Amino acid sequence: MERRPIDLVFGKGTNYLMENLKDRLNQQFKFLIEIDKLKNVERQNILSDSSRRENSAEHSWHLALLALVLKEHACESVDVLKVIKMLLIHDLVEIDVGDTFLHEPEAQRAQSIKEKIAAERIFSILPEDQTKELLNCWEEFESGSSPEARFAKALDRIQPALLHEATDAVIWQKYETTVCQITARMKEVRENTPKLWPRVKEVIDRAIVAGRLKT
Repeated sequence: MERRPIDLVFGKGTNYLMENLKDRLNQQFKFLIEIDKLKNVERQNILSDSSRRENSAEHSWHLALLALVLKEHACESVDVLKVIKMLLIHDLVEIDVGDTFLHEPEAQRAQSIKEKIAAERIFSILPEDQTKELLNCWEEFESGSSPEARFAKALDRIQPALLHEATDAVIWQKYETTVCQITARMKEVRENTPKLWPRVKEVIDRAIVAGRLKT
């Protein structure tokens, strides 16, 4: 059997290696196409100019920039690149389950189960090592088990508050959101980013004074 030039240089196993690399790249490309669907997932929040609803991909992008800009306010030492990694993947599950506006603990628990199933499906599109890496990262975020995860979860609460402030809290009004619900939802901000909490509290206080949150 005639040996091709590439085999003479790299050996007989080259074909096998090239096929493996091709399979790996195909899996990675398939994943990258799959997650493009996040751009079609509309969130409940609207953009700062009130022109339309924000999508989940835009939310993740905005959060990554929050991490870069606000990293100095983290109360623990954090690897900001790891924080950004978490923020870019944390809502990929919404491709399957959508965005929800949940405040009730029971509804949140049911949603968490659906999200875990979605995470396993979506990340399993990747090669096995990357599946494990991203699934572990996603679970770390969900559990808040590291300084990076705690900072990321706080930012995930702060970003919508910025949009609510810019849009006169019309979404809070639409869903008749209560002060108690928002206060509970901002727990991560109070506990994980105490330097940022006073500024976020101003947003809530102004909404209360304006009658945009139910007491």
